[in-house]
Amino acid sequence: MDKDEIHLHRLPAAAPWGPHADSDFHGVDFLPDDLSDVPDETGMRVNKKYSCLPAEEKGIHIINIRAIEDIGYDQHESTLLNSLSKNPDADCKYGLYFRDGKRKVDYILVYHYKKSSAGRTLTRRALHNDGSAKSTKQDPLPGKGVQMEMGESEPHTDCHEDDKRFRREEYEGNLVEAGLELERDEDTKIHGVGFVKIHAPWNVLCREAEFLKLKMPTKKMYQINQTHGLLKKINSVIQKITEPIQPKVAEHKPQTVKRLSYPFSREKQHLFDLSDRDSFFDSKTRSTIVYEILKRTTCTKAKYSMGITSLLANGVYSAAYPLHDGDYEGENVEPNDRKLLCEEWASYGVFYKYQPIDLVRKYFGEKIGLYFAWLGVYTQMLIPASIVGIIVFLYGCATVDENIPSMEMCDQRNNITMCPLCDRTCSYWKMSSACATARASHLFDNPATVFFSVFMALWAATFMEHWKRKQMRLNYRWDLTGFEEEEAHPRAEYEAKVLEKSLRKEHKHKETDKEKLTWKDRFPAYLTNFVGIIFMVGLTFAIVFGVIIYRISTAAALAISATPSGRSSVRVTVTATAVIINLVVIIFLDEVYGCIARWLTQIEVPKTDKNFEERLIFKAFLLKFVNAYTPIFYVAFFKGRFVGRPGDYVYIFHSFRMEECAPGGCLMELCIQLSIIMLGKQLIQNNLFEIGIPKMKKFIRYMKLKRRRSLDHEEHIKKKQRYEVDYNLEPFSGLTPEYMEMIIQFGFVTLFVASFPLAPLFALLNNIIEIRLDAKKFVTELRRPVAVRAKDIGIWYNILRGIGKLAVIINAFVISFTSDFIPRLVYLYMYSENGTMHGFVNHTLSSFNVSDFQAGTAPNDPMELGYEVQICRYKDYREPPWSENKYDISKDFWAVLAARLAFVIVFQNLVMFMSDFVDWIIPDIPKDISQQIHKEKVLMVEVFMREEQGKLQMETWKDKDKKKGENCNNHSPRLSLSHSGSLSSCHSYPVDV
Repeated sequence: MDKDEIHLHRLPAAAPWGPHADSDFHGVDFLPDDLSDVPDETGMRVNKKYSCLPAEEKGIHIINIRAIEDIGYDQHESTLLNSLSKNPDADCKYGLYFRDGKRKVDYILVYHYKKSSAGRTLTRRALHNDGSAKSTKQDPLPGKGVQMEMGESEPHTDCHEDDKRFRREEYEGNLVEAGLELERDEDTKIHGVGFVKIHAPWNVLCREAEFLKLKMPTKKMYQINQTHGLLKKINSVIQKITEPIQPKVAEHKPQTVKRLSYPFSREKQHLFDLSDRDSFFDSKTRSTIVYEILKRTTCTKAKYSMGITSLLANGVYSAAYPLHDGDYEGENVEPNDRKLLCEEWASYGVFYKYQPIDLVRKYFGEKIGLYFAWLGVYTQMLIPASIVGIIVFLYGCATVDENIPSMEMCDQRNNITMCPLCDRTCSYWKMSSACATARASHLFDNPATVFFSVFMALWAATFMEHWKRKQMRLNYRWDLTGFEEEEAHPRAEYEAKVLEKSLRKEHKHKETDKEKLTWKDRFPAYLTNFVGIIFMVGLTFAIVFGVIIYRISTAAALAISATPSGRSSVRVTVTATAVIINLVVIIFLDEVYGCIARWLTQIEVPKTDKNFEERLIFKAFLLKFVNAYTPIFYVAFFKGRFVGRPGDYVYIFHSFRMEECAPGGCLMELCIQLSIIMLGKQLIQNNLFEIGIPKMKKFIRYMKLKRRRSLDHEEHIKKKQRYEVDYNLEPFSGLTPEYMEMIIQFGFVTLFVASFPLAPLFALLNNIIEIRLDAKKFVTELRRPVAVRAKDIGIWYNILRGIGKLAVIINAFVISFTSDFIPRLVYLYMYSENGTMHGFVNHTLSSFNVSDFQAGTAPNDPMELGYEVQICRYKDYREPPWSENKYDISKDFWAVLAARLAFVIVFQNLVMFMSDFVDWIIPDIPKDISQQIHKEKVLMVEVFMREEQGKLQMETWKDKDKKKGENCNNHSPRLSLSHSGSLSSCHSYPVDV
C-alpha cells in the first residue's frame, strides 16, 4: 500500500468530514461527506479517481494543519512524503490539461479574490462537471463550496467583492449548463489570483461547429490541378531555386491533393474524417468555439444581460484567454506549433525565408494570418520598387556633373549677386555659395523622377491586384470560400446604454418595446467627435506653424551671431533641427491621438465590435495621417509660395519674414524632411517602442508579482502552470496598431516618392525586420489571441486604394509645382536660343534695385562682398526695375503656370487610366483557383447524390424484406427436411436441426 493510500485511510480519524469540518480545508466539496465506513477498495477507488490532485494536496497535504499536528507528523516528514509521491503537474502537462490529464484546457478565465491573512496554508481547487459525474439540479453552483468556505475562514468582504463572486457563480453555472466543463485553481504562485480552466467536450464542439457553420475536412480527397508542359518545368525550376528560403514546416509544402471541406453537421458526421477525434478540432478552433459560448452566455444578476466582455469590463474577471501550446525554449521541450513558429518564423536568423503563413493561420487564426500574408506580399512588392528607386538615384548621381543649371549656379564667373535672406542683419550673397545644395537637388530632381512617379502609381495598382489574387488563393486554401460574416452580438457598452434608456422610460411610466440607440441618443457624441477632430487637426496645424516661427526666428538669430564662415550652414542647421522637432512632436502626438480616437469611438457606443473597429480605424487614421504629413505638405506646397518680393515682403506678426526656398528649390528640403521623419518614425516608434514597451510592461508586472508574494522554498522550486505563465504575458490589443504603422509607411512610399526615390528601399529594410519583430512579439510576448475568421483585411483595403489614388494627384503637384521640371521644359521649348539649358538660371531670376528697399530693411553691411551692389537678384518671374510695370508678375510666370496645370491634368488622367487598365486586365480570381472552386462544388454534389442513392437503395431493400415477411405470414410455415438433415423455411435459409 503506497503513501497516498495510507494517508487517505487516516483521514477519518484525524479530520472528520462533513459540513462542519474545519474551515481551514478547502477545495474538496466533491469528496464524500463521511469516509469512516468506506472499505479499503472504495478508498482506493476514490483515491484513484481524484489522483489528479496536486502534490501538495496528495498524501499528508490534504489534511489541515491541526490534523497534521494531531497525527504527529512534522514538516520534514510531510515534505519527504510529498517528494515521494508522483507529480501530477507532469500528467496535466503543467496546466495544458485538467488535473485528470485527459481533458484539454481550451480557455482560461482569471479573477482576483482577497486572500485571508492566515497565509498560504489553504488550498483552493475545485473540479466542476467531472467526466464521470454529470452535474444535476441539486449540484451546487460552480465554486459555491469553495466560496462558502472562503467566507467562513476570511473576514467579511465588502459588498462589491460579494457581488463579483455572485456573478461569477451564476456565470460559471450557466457555462456548465451550456455543456462546458470547468476546473478551478486558486493554489497558484500568484497571490490573490484564481484561474478557471474550461474544457469543451466532444458533443459541445460538434454542436457549436454546426452553429458556426465551420468548414471541416471530409473523407473525400481530390487531386489539385497541376500545371503541364512548359509551366510545369518553370515551376519545378523555381521550386528548386527557392528551396533554401522555404520554411521547414509541413504546412508550407506544395499540396497535390486536398480534402473536400463542408460545413460541419452532426447528422452527416459519417462524411467527415473522424479517425482521430482529439485532433479533428485543433486548439485554435476549440478556443474559438469556447469564446463564442462565453460571449453569448449571460449573467443576469446585474439586472441586464452580461457576456464575458461585460464581465471583463466590470472587473468580475480580470482576463480571459486561450493557452499557448507549450514552451518555445528550454531543455526537454515537447515539439509543438509554438516552438516550430519560434524557430522557423519568429527569429531574425530566418529573415531571408518565406513566412509559414499556413502554420501562422493554424495557430493564430485567419485574421492574423491575413495580416502577415499581406505584410509579406507588400514587402515582396517593395523589392522591384526599391531596385527602380536605386536606379533613379544612381542616374541622378551619374548625371550631376552634366546638369547645366547646377553647373551655372556653381560657376563663380557668373558673379550673380543675390538679395538678402533676412532684413538688416543679412547681407548680399553669391549664388555660387549654394552650389552644394544645387548639386544635391539634382539627385532627386531630374527627368528620371517623373518616370519613377508614373512607375510607382502603376506599382500601387499592381500591388493591390496582386494582393486580391493572393487573398483568393488563401481563401481557397483555408476553406473560406462562401464565408460570410454574420451579424455580431451587440457590445456590452451598447447593451448597458440601451438598458439605461429603457430604465429611464420605465421610470416615466412609458411602455417600452425593444429599445435601440437612435441618432438623437448619439447626437452629443457625434458633436463631440466633430469638435474633437477639428480641434486636433487645428492643434496639428498650430504646432506646424510654431515650428515655422522657430525656423524663421532661429535663422535670423544665427545670421546675427554666426561668423561669416558659419552663416553658410545656417539653412542646413535650421532645417535639421526643425525636422527633429517635428519628428518628436509627431511621435508624441501619435500616441495621444490614438488614445483620443479610442475615447471618441467609445462615447459613440457602436453596436458591434466590427462597427467599433471600423470607426476607430477611420478616426485614428485621419488624425495620424494629418499629424504625419502636415509638415511635409507645408514644405512641398506652401513654403516659398507667399514670400512676396524684395521691398514688399510678407511678414508674420509684422516682424518675421516668410521663409524662402533654397536657390535649388524646395525639393531638396522636402527630401530631407521626408527621409528624417520616415526613418525616425520607423526606427523609434515602430521598432524601439515595439521592443521596449512590452518588455518594460512585462518587467513591471514581474516586479509587482515578486513584491506581492512571499516566497517559501517549496513555492520557489515549483514550476509554474501554463496558464500562470501566459497570464504574465502582455494582452493582445488588436491588429489596428500593426496595420496603422504599415499604412502610414505606404503613404511615405507612394505619396511623395517623386522627391525621395529611396523611400521604397528604406521601407523594404524596415519591413524585413518588422515581420520578424511582430512574429516574435506574437509568439513570445503576447497572450495567445482568440482566432477570428476573416476572408479579407477589411477597411484597410479601401484605405490603401484611397492612398494609391491620392498619390497620383500629390505626385503630379510635386513634379509640376515643387520641382523645376516644368520650368525647364518651358524654357527649353519656348525661350532657349540654342535648344539647350544654357541660360536657364538667369531666366528664372528677377532683378531688384537696392534703392527700392523699404526703410529699415536694407542690409546693415552692404559692402560685405567688397563692392557696392546696385542690382540684386531673387527667384521669381517679375518685371525688372527699368520696366514700366516694375516688379509686376511677368508673362513668363503665366506661361509656366499654364504648363504646370496642364501637366497636372494630363499626368493625373493618364496615370489613373493606366492604373484602371492594370486593375481591369488582371483578374481578381486566378483561373486555377476558380476552376478548383468549381471542381469542389461538383464533387460535393456527387457526394450528396451518392448518399441519396444509398439511402434509396436501403429503403428499397427494407421494402423488399418487409414484403417477403408479409408473404411468409400469409402462408403457413412449411418446413421441409432436407437430405442433409437441415430444415428450410420459405426464405430458403438453411437452419440446422
